[in-house]
Amino acid sequence: MVCLNEEMIAIFEKNKKEFRVFPMATSSKDGIPNVAPMASVWLEDNETIWVCDNYMAKTLQNLNENPVMSMYFWNPDTKRCFQIKGDAEIKTNGTDYDVMYRRVKEIKPSHPAKSLIVMKITEVFECTPGKVAGEKII
Repeated sequence: MVCLNEEMIAIFEKNKKEFRVFPMATSSKDGIPNVAPMASVWLEDNETIWVCDNYMAKTLQNLNENPVMSMYFWNPDTKRCFQIKGDAEIKTNGTDYDVMYRRVKEIKPSHPAKSLIVMKITEVFECTPGKVAGEKII
């Protein structure tokens, strides 16, 4: 698997703290894209991102048809931006799901925490404006 470096992790944490929302992109089996804002997101380790499904509709349908996804995070101060791509697994029970469920309920008891999307990172691309935009980093 691909592992995020310290700079990428720091930018992820800055986004989580300051913006609280991460754009998450999926695609249907026919290639119809969908981007949705995700707030319940955790960098579980340097190669795994967890996303809680509270209210997913098209996103969840897309992941059932085509289990790949993409997210990005950026630092507005430095303009550094990373696009993360990975393979998704949907969990509705088990230890990981239970951990996520408790996290969500502690923050927002009214959220349903229907399922856990586990993304194993497969690629990281530069999306910083300029000559390096679009380059694969890892």
